[in-house]
Amino acid sequence: MLGQIRKAKEVGGDVVEIRLDYLKNFSPRQDLQFLVKQSPLPTLVTYRPTWEGGQYDGDEGKRLDALRLAIELGADYIDVELQVAPEFINSIQGKTSGKVKIIVSSHNYQNTPSAEELGNLVARIQATGADIVKIATTALDITDCARIFQVLTHSQVPTIGIAMAERGLISRILSAKFGSYLTFGSLEAGVASAPGQPTVKDLLDLYNFRQIGPDTKVHGVIGKPIGHSKSPHLYNAAFKSVGFNGIYLPLLVDSVKNFLTTYSSPDFVGYSYTIPHKEDGLRCCDEIDPIAQAIGAISCMIRRPTDGKLMGYNVDYLGAIAAIEEGLRASNGTTNVGSPLAGKLFVVIGAGGAGKALAYGGKEKGARVVVANRTFEKAQELASKVGGEAMTLAELENFHPEDGMILANTTSVGMKPNIDNTPLSKKALSRYSLVFDAIYTPKLTRLLREAQESGAIIVYGTEMFINQAFVQFERFTGLPAPKELIREVLVRNT
Repeated sequence: MLGQIRKAKEVGGDVVEIRLDYLKNFSPRQDLQFLVKQSPLPTLVTYRPTWEGGQYDGDEGKRLDALRLAIELGADYIDVELQVAPEFINSIQGKTSGKVKIIVSSHNYQNTPSAEELGNLVARIQATGADIVKIATTALDITDCARIFQVLTHSQVPTIGIAMAERGLISRILSAKFGSYLTFGSLEAGVASAPGQPTVKDLLDLYNFRQIGPDTKVHGVIGKPIGHSKSPHLYNAAFKSVGFNGIYLPLLVDSVKNFLTTYSSPDFVGYSYTIPHKEDGLRCCDEIDPIAQAIGAISCMIRRPTDGKLMGYNVDYLGAIAAIEEGLRASNGTTNVGSPLAGKLFVVIGAGGAGKALAYGGKEKGARVVVANRTFEKAQELASKVGGEAMTLAELENFHPEDGMILANTTSVGMKPNIDNTPLSKKALSRYSLVFDAIYTPKLTRLLREAQESGAIIVYGTEMFINQAFVQFERFTGLPAPKELIREVLVRNT
């Protein structure tokens, strides 16, 4: 434990929480003396009982004695549960040196109560004489975090507010914007003391936690799932490098409409959209760029500062088509004026948001478009919009009207963790001169590996991703994108 306490200081912690309930054999005086006195950081001592989600299931009197002893030995903070706080605080009245701060905590592992119930809970905690109020709830939806932000904004005393679990992540990071007394970070991934806790390294290096303040503008990527996204790495590093006061978060959203209605303040300014929310995003816009309208999906949304209206754009096809054209030009050794896609047979697998973007982009460049999809109806619907041909994935296996075709996969087949899957057999790949895969985790998908082995030029999903990142960065900030930095960060993270 002392080793971990020292590591906490090394990685940049300000305070270290000592969880006595995790010690197998605990000798209160000896162990507390050792830990509190040797700690290079201020200490927060917690001895969490099983009835509040902790590990301790022994005698309650002994537990509270240990906390009183921690105060005597010089701990900086003591966390005591609301259920026992009134008697505990009574028992130490007038017996403590001035420095210790008592955190009175309430943990809800089921849900996040209504704003009114949370307000009442804060009042009950304050009434115990707490120096610091701590409320931890469970986020069942990302919109639950808004009620925690409300508590933090209105609180009259120092308050720690957290929504636990993956859907509560933004509460742990934006706590710095809304004035939480502190946030918790784990020493390493996989050893969090509560669900959804980020590592200290991610808080400091990925989310630039120390730079977040009341005026920080909030951006993020809206998707489900979202854990795999590399976007936060790119945009946060890019924001920091140009001195832009913004944060970019992974936003695990179940309902786009609810999310946008809940977070409607002018500080929530811009979003990237990914699977499966690109069409829903479009339906929530106040104004839509004509190309996004034609594609029927957005990949970028900006809140216009003048009137707060939500503007939708599709920058996917710009990124993907540019990447495919670069690949073709490099192989032909040409830099001729027209698009190298013109006149080519361009096969798009998938008819969702990204499929629409590529089919539309291909048509715009003069390619003959074929749409292949699991369900024929969706393929047909998209193909008719771009004057192309439709077929099922099964039919694509034997589709060979000419050699030198171009293939673009826009489905998630082959994405982590299912990296052994591929949308098209290796045998069928020999008919293509170039293969593009929109997936970028992993960078080299099975589809691309087998295409390469079959002699095709391959274009990584990272290229589409990077081209559209440049465009979005400029939309978010109004500043030119630091292109080299964005490329370097992507290489480091894929």
